[in-house]
Amino acid sequence: MAQPQHHQVPQQPRPRFQSRRRAVWGIVFRRVVVAIPILVATTAGVFALAAVSPFDPLDAYLKGQAGSYTEAQRESISHQLGLDRSWWESWLVWLQGLASGDLGISRSYSQPVTQVLVERLPWTMLLGVCGLAGAIVLSFCLGLWAAVHRGGAADRAILALATVIQATPPFVVALGGLGLFALVWKLFPTGGLTYPGQPVTFSSTVAHLALPATVLAITQVPWLVLSLRESIVEVMDSGAVTGAQVRGIPRRTIIFSHLLPTSVPPFLALIGAGLSELVVGSTLVEAVFAWPGLGTALVKSAQSLDFPLLSILTVATTAVVLLGNLLADVAFVVLDPRVDADA
Repeated sequence: MAQPQHHQVPQQPRPRFQSRRRAVWGIVFRRVVVAIPILVATTAGVFALAAVSPFDPLDAYLKGQAGSYTEAQRESISHQLGLDRSWWESWLVWLQGLASGDLGISRSYSQPVTQVLVERLPWTMLLGVCGLAGAIVLSFCLGLWAAVHRGGAADRAILALATVIQATPPFVVALGGLGLFALVWKLFPTGGLTYPGQPVTFSSTVAHLALPATVLAITQVPWLVLSLRESIVEVMDSGAVTGAQVRGIPRRTIIFSHLLPTSVPPFLALIGAGLSELVVGSTLVEAVFAWPGLGTALVKSAQSLDFPLLSILTVATTAVVLLGNLLADVAFVVLDPRVDADA
């Protein structure tokens, strides 16, 4: 006699998972819709501001020697560079080139903009990843220690140090690190990617990366430390943790089973929201340490009014900030169980 076959009913996704997934896609859609006009307006703003800038892009291109050229020569060079167009004509030409994949020629580097990006993007990513990783490790350890020892000497010292660094501009921190560790104590190179006349090697890269990455990490630590400490303290004052302490549960178990699972998700989400500060800090650190990344290129393109390069770097910076905000919102919904996805 044939045995009856039992058909297994496929398990349906949990309603809470479905609501969070819908919330995530809703956030992504809204952010993309808002990001497109922001990016377009940003590019237009670069060219519009250039039109009212007191600086002469032709004089910047000729490195301050425009007076040694005749009027006819200056007009010819301006026409070749497209400097005789109105700002909106230059903007439309740049948009057409962007749509076709032609980003133009960087006047400050005398190279195609694409080549400048390809050569410098890896070094910026290396510095940014190392700086962010160092900031996460430092802030996690210091924030957890300060919260667990709330009110103690270590907590007060960490809060005071974080407040001072938070109030100090990143370039001041970079200059202080350069002066103290490279010029006075001579523990690290003063800048660049390698020593003068030497090829770029793994050891030289590590030696020249250590101080800029450490400085970049330090500039990002304060807001991460303060937010993590506040989150942990809030959980420590909750009824669940108080009840666990009353029941005699070991402190180590409370930390790893109650405090961290609830406090870490907002901390991770905040990292995405802080990408804008990381971009600003990385640009300033690169400029101080002459690190051959996009931050240095951004400063040089602004100084020389190199609009093809300045425009794409401004767009890329804006896109990173918007992406960071998107990742932060998504992380809050996905990681933090206290967030109501249907709200």
